[in-house]
Amino acid sequence: MAVGLRKMLFGSTFQVFSYEWKKAYFRFHKPCADLAYALEIDKGGAIAIQMAVQVNIIKYLLFVQNKEENIHLQSLCELSQKEQEKALVAALTDILWKAGEGQKATVCLVTSDTYLTPSIDYKVDNFTERVQLFDFFEKEAARKFLCDHIHCLSCEGSHGVILFLYSLLFSRTFERLQNDLDFTTTHLLQGRPGNFTCRQAILNIILTGRASPHVFNGIQKVDAEGSVQKLLHGVLSRSDVGYLHWSKDEMENHQLLQVGSMLKTPKLPIWLCHINGIYSVLFSTNRLLLSDWKMEHLFDLYFYHGQPSQKTTVHLTVDTHSHHWEEKHSEEEESNAEKRVPSVETAIRTKWEGAAINWNGTTPF
Repeated sequence: MAVGLRKMLFGSTFQVFSYEWKKAYFRFHKPCADLAYALEIDKGGAIAIQMAVQVNIIKYLLFVQNKEENIHLQSLCELSQKEQEKALVAALTDILWKAGEGQKATVCLVTSDTYLTPSIDYKVDNFTERVQLFDFFEKEAARKFLCDHIHCLSCEGSHGVILFLYSLLFSRTFERLQNDLDFTTTHLLQGRPGNFTCRQAILNIILTGRASPHVFNGIQKVDAEGSVQKLLHGVLSRSDVGYLHWSKDEMENHQLLQVGSMLKTPKLPIWLCHINGIYSVLFSTNRLLLSDWKMEHLFDLYFYHGQPSQKTTVHLTVDTHSHHWEEKHSEEEESNAEKRVPSVETAIRTKWEGAAINWNGTTPF
């Protein structure tokens, strides 16, 4: 199982997680403060997983434990430490249970015992060899177990993000993962100098429960060598939470990733964003935003990017009936203004084309 895990993640049994990955765990900002709902974000490849979990934490706080149509942002700032833990447990349980198709969730924890006798083709990391798996066949049992052991994922030195990733893959099962993936993605992490980053398939398991390698809708056929057609696996259904993507470099090279409507228009107004290689979260407190078209004329979005410089949630107002280019007066002004458009705005316009965005006093970045 350890060898299978390594191959699924790295494509080889000789790779191990970097120091930054091992250091990463789940911890909130101070309770009862402006960012009480938000996780503090680590450096390196683990950021993608932390931000994808963040999306599910916001989903729980706004729309699962609350049944009101419109909740005030202030409710997210008044969380106690106990409420923060409850939200994290609920989010992790929901993600694992969905990955297990509503049949099983597996939780991985580190123990003092070593379960693996290393072979010559396996690189020891003094961590994976001590992981024990706990299987649950009822969602509530998994939630209670995580509630009792959440410190094992949320304490310094716990390897919390890696443990959650292991739990995610074992909940999904290797067999299902192989069926989810296609010829473009043979393993789930890709190498970067000194680190590993998450491929889209990992984010899609957390967002949708399925390790689809792509963000378009459905399945696409492509011609391969010898006029054989191969299948590319995209997103098959709308999930509760969504995804937006923008990259200046991709746009300039005409290679911008096109996100399908399944992810652009989730059931609830919360999106994981990947903007110029940086992960962030956009959300609305209005449950009906995406189910009533009249709500999409003028509405508020809140933005959390997780960088140390952010002390409060950024408040944006989006107007889809005003056009951001109407205020420009000459081609030169328009050209200069276009160069200065914040990438966050451009990402929002991949969902609401032509929308005007008011930063409500925050300096656009």
